Amino acid sequence: MKVAAAQISCSLGDPKANLLKVRDFSRRARDTGVELIVFPEMTDTGYSMSVIEARADSWTGGFVPGLQEIAAKLSIAIVCGVSERDGTSIYNSQVFIDPQGQIAAKYRKTHLYAVAPVEEQKCFASGDAFASFALGDLHFGFSICYDLRFPEMYRKLAVEQNVGVFIVSSAWPFPRIEHFRTLVLARAIENQSYVIASNRVGKDDDLWFCGSSAIIDPRGVAVASASADREEVIQADVSQELVLSVRSRVESLAHRRQDLYG
Repeated sequence: MKVAAAQISCSLGDPKANLLKVRDFSRRARDTGVELIVFPEMTDTGYSMSVIEARADSWTGGFVPGLQEIAAKLSIAIVCGVSERDGTSIYNSQVFIDPQGQIAAKYRKTHLYAVAPVEEQKCFASGDAFASFALGDLHFGFSICYDLRFPEMYRKLAVEQNVGVFIVSSAWPFPRIEHFRTLVLARAIENQSYVIASNRVGKDDDLWFCGSSAIIDPRGVAVASASADREEVIQADVSQELVLSVRSRVESLAHRRQDLYG
């Protein structure tokens, strides 16, 4: 299966403009045979807590139905980081739209970045469950940005939900670019899984985003990587056969000492 990560800038507070960019990048990817494309965190609104509070929408209208229309028209699967307003709460979410344009799975960010000046917890409610979905013969696990710092999450997805491909939608800033590159690689190596990481470029408020989107294979090899500062699409092939081959060669997941971990 050919997959892609879209590395884009966003128009802050302009979901219509951002949806047009998703359409254009999805079309470009589909024209080269991509079956699944991943977009960054908060692609609809941009990454600014005050803007998100003002522009976050439910999924009954606006941006997410627009994603569904794009996916159905192009017959491509889309994973996108989006806001999700549900009653009085707002979630930092990912949505999986299947090639028929249906919402097939979603995830609400469980680890909120509660560090000044961003302080996501003042804007978002936290999710309370990890999530995955199947496409073809592969299982894909959701994750968003700051989740990368919590390896327990990825291990549970790999072991309990049979995930062989982790998806990361991110708005990771420049001061910690090496953390992003290292953590993406580590999550792949320690779980013998693919990682598809789509990160933002550009600037929202005072945050500059560091790009460096990547697709890592289960051996820990970066099979596709992006610049730190340009919009682009990277793509690679992923296969369940390689996941199984790597895991059977060194059975580290089976060698865990659960009796010691508690």
